[in-house]
Amino acid sequence: MDVLLWSDLLPKALQLLSPTVWIVLLTFIVSSAMFYRHRVELVKHIDRIPGPPALPLLGNSLQWLVDRDEMFSMINGARLLYGRRQGINRVWAGMKPYILISKATAVEKILFSSKNIEKGRDYDLLKPWIGTGLLTSHAAKWHQRRKLLTPTFHFKILAKFVEAFNKQSFVLVRQLEKQLNNIEGFDCTTYATLTSLDIICETAMGYPIYALEKSDSEYVKAHEKISEIILERLQKFWLRSDLIFRFTKGYAEHERCLKILHNFSFSMINKRREMYRLRKQIPKEDSSSSTGQEQEPSAQRQQLAFLDLLLELSEDGRLLSDEDIREEVDTFILGGHDTTATALAWILYLLGTEPDVQERVHHEISSIMGGNKERHPSLVELGEMKYLECCIKESLRLFPSIPMLSRTLATSVNIEGYHIPAGTNAVIMLYQLHRDPQYFPNPEKFNPDRFLPENTSGRHPYSYIPFSAGPRNCIGQKFGALEEKAVISAVVRNYRIEAINRREDLILYGDLVMRTKGGLKIRIQRRI
Repeated sequence: MDVLLWSDLLPKALQLLSPTVWIVLLTFIVSSAMFYRHRVELVKHIDRIPGPPALPLLGNSLQWLVDRDEMFSMINGARLLYGRRQGINRVWAGMKPYILISKATAVEKILFSSKNIEKGRDYDLLKPWIGTGLLTSHAAKWHQRRKLLTPTFHFKILAKFVEAFNKQSFVLVRQLEKQLNNIEGFDCTTYATLTSLDIICETAMGYPIYALEKSDSEYVKAHEKISEIILERLQKFWLRSDLIFRFTKGYAEHERCLKILHNFSFSMINKRREMYRLRKQIPKEDSSSSTGQEQEPSAQRQQLAFLDLLLELSEDGRLLSDEDIREEVDTFILGGHDTTATALAWILYLLGTEPDVQERVHHEISSIMGGNKERHPSLVELGEMKYLECCIKESLRLFPSIPMLSRTLATSVNIEGYHIPAGTNAVIMLYQLHRDPQYFPNPEKFNPDRFLPENTSGRHPYSYIPFSAGPRNCIGQKFGALEEKAVISAVVRNYRIEAINRREDLILYGDLVMRTKGGLKIRIQRRI
């Protein structure tokens, strides 16, 4: 009786459903079928790639619930265990696959492509901080911004920054005098971080903040803290959901740091805008008094291309809003501060591990500068420091400031016999890429001679990419190289460096940049 009743009622109930409900049901069924088919196809291709066993739904996420210093070692260990031979392996973060790549020929297929220029999904965690500026923007917006900002980094414009590089370098030299009697040594990372922040603010933003002389900088602390929070969200896949993250204690701290960072940027923009308006109002012939004295301080009078260009483009809201400018300011500070600071710390430390290399650098600099420890080098003289340049490159090979970078593939790619579907997150492991013995024999040794012209001939162009490569490479790499030369040459001319940490004792961890647990400790002696 019950069976007959239901068989009669079911067709009638279905007839009562409206066309809209039918459309929704059919759409859901078709979408579910398509998702399932796509998922099966994705898993089939991804699981062919070597990698650790993964749990349903959770993937390998539980394996990454370790301390920051352990996580980097685990990622390196997975690469050595599963991807050593072909330079490719995979891990699952929940239901999302990550393809880890560390072979030059495979890296070229991704970075050389003009189609695969979308940044990886993990960069989305930076967007609350830096918005969708040059680093994180989607392809269409990136093309527009890159074209807009490229003239700012022309070498002739960068040459104007050398004076600021030199000035801040000698502030560092004076501050380091405090460490002359410190037998136990000190962490050079702290000094490098504050010096880099002073340089980036004075050159690109036109507003010195004297962070090195005021080492308790609120901005630096906020920068470090938000980096820790972002790393934790990367490590724990469930925290990547903004909805879940809002209910954690880290959210309030995240918002507090954002307020400090954004207020800092907006304050610099407003100060520079006032200077910009003053310059426009004062005719060139009236810019100095009849006595020849300056009416404006030199910091105000100097044309600082980056922020001034943005302000010029923002007049009357033509191309850039204040928020657009803030995005690029924060992007430039993040890209030009943290990365350069890390590079400076590593080269100081590595020179301290190799006294012979350090003395060779000192001899080169002394010869170029005529033995004068006080005179600032010119742009031409910085360019003549070829061996110092080799040392910086070798330092970036061993310890790239950004140890990994990622792309979300817009098109499918075949690598080493594996099919990687479109939409997959491909991660370039620079730390391992730069240690490929095929291109760098005895890869763990600090050997700047690798970058002498005669030793670089024929080397694969994608075997060494500390500033990324291809269409979306780092726009500020020349800026960073000049800054590093100026700072290191000033320190080496005045001090002899000795590393305290042994390299084999260093515990690396991947923050937003390459860091070490406990820092990089050195001691210094004054050169006579």
